[in-house]
Amino acid sequence: MINDCKDLHVLAVDDSNIDRKVIQRLLQISSFKVTVVESGSRALQYLGLDEDKNSDRFDDLKVNLIMTDYSMPGMTGFELLKKIKNSSTLREIPVVIMSSENSLTRIDRCLEEGAEDYLLKPVKLSDVTRLKNSILKSGSGEITGIQTNKRKHKRDQSPLPTSIDCHTPPPASPQHSLEKRARL
Repeated sequence: MINDCKDLHVLAVDDSNIDRKVIQRLLQISSFKVTVVESGSRALQYLGLDEDKNSDRFDDLKVNLIMTDYSMPGMTGFELLKKIKNSSTLREIPVVIMSSENSLTRIDRCLEEGAEDYLLKPVKLSDVTRLKNSILKSGSGEITGIQTNKRKHKRDQSPLPTSIDCHTPPPASPQHSLEKRARL
């Protein structure tokens, strides 16, 4: 029975250096082992699914979860998901897609292809905590039955930020909001 995440390994894939650092920090805070790579092709290389013989995969480091950005140059997170789910050796590894776009079509497409979950960026500590709790609840080191509303992607209303939001501007001042409403 797994009692903590110290032996659980997450492969995080994102082309943005800032987003990689944010997700790495959130996962480390939650006691996961983390490997970060900058592209889908590097992820495949790490996992040993590439055609190249220069794989970085270490057989003693089992990957329990893959978290990948949806929009990346070269190979998208969706294409990476499909390659993983079509692999006879890796198809059982849960894949979580991360994206700054809240598109129901994209979400449904990812979930139909086998994604375990779809998280909106910026990923928050509460998202990682939910994933961690699902792993611990299963007791096997694999995510089973993540407790999520896959179509409900509203952010929680916590008063303090739990991650760095690099994608949206800061909220407007109350005065600016009143002026904007007056113009409407």
